[in-house]
Amino acid sequence: MTPTLVRQHLPHAGAAPRVDLCARARDWSEIQERMLVPLYEAVYERVEVGPGTRLLGLGCGSGLALLIAASRGAAVTGVESSSPERLALARQRLLPEAWDTRARAGTRLVDGSPRDAADTADAATPPYTLVTAFEPIGCLAGDSEGLGETLTAATPLAERGAPMVLAGWGPPERCATSSVLRVATKLADPLRSTGSWRPALRDDLEEVAQRAGLRPDGSGRVACPFGYADVDSAVRGLLSTGLFDAAISATDQAQVDKEVTEALHPHQRQDGTVWMPNVFRYLIARVP
Repeated sequence: MTPTLVRQHLPHAGAAPRVDLCARARDWSEIQERMLVPLYEAVYERVEVGPGTRLLGLGCGSGLALLIAASRGAAVTGVESSSPERLALARQRLLPEAWDTRARAGTRLVDGSPRDAADTADAATPPYTLVTAFEPIGCLAGDSEGLGETLTAATPLAERGAPMVLAGWGPPERCATSSVLRVATKLADPLRSTGSWRPALRDDLEEVAQRAGLRPDGSGRVACPFGYADVDSAVRGLLSTGLFDAAISATDQAQVDKEVTEALHPHQRQDGTVWMPNVFRYLIARVP
């Protein structure tokens, strides 16, 4: 079975920042997404992802986490509702010729919500044994509410007792990038209610799981340092996260680039590289 891409063109809420979305998606795929590989690998090792795993990746972006799971033999489905540009890159990563028949079987990419994944699934498709939501929360005002709704929609697609994994930023004092992300709050102050940066809270993940009716069953912390070849790459990578979108809308691209560059200077090494140690959390919750 070859990978399929199901497109449900959904409206995006809020004012769109003045950015090149295709370039933004490429920056995410080529620069930023790899920073979370230690998180993906730690979770997959803990929940023993392998040939018997049927994984549903929520907010799958450009598909690196799916790629790693598929390399372990898992059958993967990714859903992405906020960035068709990232999803197009995920499709390129999961082209049929990149895989042997076994690893390719059952792979699907859905432009939309978990409900869209259910609508396009075969009637005989078994339930998912693992659901992941790797887009880290605890950094944007209101991000936990959106994740809770997505988890609630995904729950009926998973088998009883299946793990659902949520991810979030660690404590600000353990994340060097927090000092740079504060630029987003300063510049986006007039739009703070629309999604500017805020410090992660201790129980962000647990509160989301509780609202979604899930049962917490373990957690962990993973070191995910952000390392870049130079300041320009760091700026492009960080802006690709979307955490500065409200700041761009409130000011302009040049102003955000300038202030992020200045905030990165303390993290630049003598050889020009940029290095910021960070810690991310994950929570394993079980489907009732």
